[in-house]
Amino acid sequence: MVAWFHAKTRRWLEGQAQFKRSRAAWSNRNGNKTAWFHAASLGEFEQGRPVISAFRAQYPDYQLVLTFFSPSGYEIQKNYELADVVLYLPADTPANVQWFLDTFQPTIVFFIKYEFWYNYLTELRRRGVPTLLFSAIFRPNQLFFKPYGGFYRKMLFCFDQILVQNKASQRLLEGINYANATHTGDTRLDRVAQVAAQAREIPFIAHFKSQTPLLIVGSAWPDDMAVLIPFLNHWTQPLKVIIAPHQINAAQIGNWQKQLKQPSLKWSAVDERWALPGNEPLAAAKYLFIDSVGLLSALYRYADFAFIGGAYGDGLHNILEPAAFGMPLFFGNRYFDKFQEALDLCQQKAAHAVANAQELKLLFREVYADEALRAKQGKTCRDYVQTHAGATERVMKAVSKVLGN
Repeated sequence: MVAWFHAKTRRWLEGQAQFKRSRAAWSNRNGNKTAWFHAASLGEFEQGRPVISAFRAQYPDYQLVLTFFSPSGYEIQKNYELADVVLYLPADTPANVQWFLDTFQPTIVFFIKYEFWYNYLTELRRRGVPTLLFSAIFRPNQLFFKPYGGFYRKMLFCFDQILVQNKASQRLLEGINYANATHTGDTRLDRVAQVAAQAREIPFIAHFKSQTPLLIVGSAWPDDMAVLIPFLNHWTQPLKVIIAPHQINAAQIGNWQKQLKQPSLKWSAVDERWALPGNEPLAAAKYLFIDSVGLLSALYRYADFAFIGGAYGDGLHNILEPAAFGMPLFFGNRYFDKFQEALDLCQQKAAHAVANAQELKLLFREVYADEALRAKQGKTCRDYVQTHAGATERVMKAVSKVLGN
């Protein structure tokens, strides 16, 4: 019933029907060993991508199955070149689990960061299939660590190895007598360092920015824009702004454009010829809305500041991508503390959690006016990514031990 009104749910239901067609396609495979990687969504896939790539390189004879729970992951990566098959994870029912595991017969299984499906995990344990969780992070308030959390703890003990992002998570697992937890770090740092090194040039963005400082708003939600719009409308110094909404909604973008006092453009209306000398129809535009997916990570190379969305609502989005390019970071102050990198960079005064437009104005004005301070904070962010990279190599060492080579 929800699917009648909710497009994302409708796509999920269509995906659940799609997995039944995969058996015939898989029956033509050559019978090699199989590694199964599961990601909840696109963000977790990007986190696991360095490990998938490293596994493919180190174990080329394995076939790779990649599953997603969310349409946001599957729809964008359904043709991922390193996987032999990409599909939605069948719903966690005993019948689906038996079908899935009988069909693909995984030799080793990887869950990325989280997602705990009882029937899958207990059946993998019963079959003796090595199952790893990597880039995991835990907090004391989770059900695993409550006196009444026995059901949830049972799922953790189905993993042969849990490779965690930080020492605090390792200590929590050791506190419930889970003995196979290892601190390997966060593989996202490897991915964002790679993305930053390979970021493509976008001539129009360079032209739009010109010599003006540039603020990029990444993954903006309505709660973020409720803070940003008053801030931007009262900001008087030279500043260009690129806004990438978390979800592309033409009506919502149009409403934001109306609320902003200065002229704006949408990416879909951009003519690349405007970046050529003598073509200046965008000279008056102060804001650019990105109404397309897949551009944000490349845009950060042009930014001087970044505001990352989500922390006023469901949770902070990826701050490591802009951090890799070296710039001061800003985000909401409500739901960021479960992200270790946000805590670390706030402690090092390179990232700033703000409560409202006035607080954002005060903190932003400080780094805007002081180029030395801006450079210092940017270097702190960039160094954080570089010094914390290397988790993929540590994960692969654990994989080698599990596979006995």
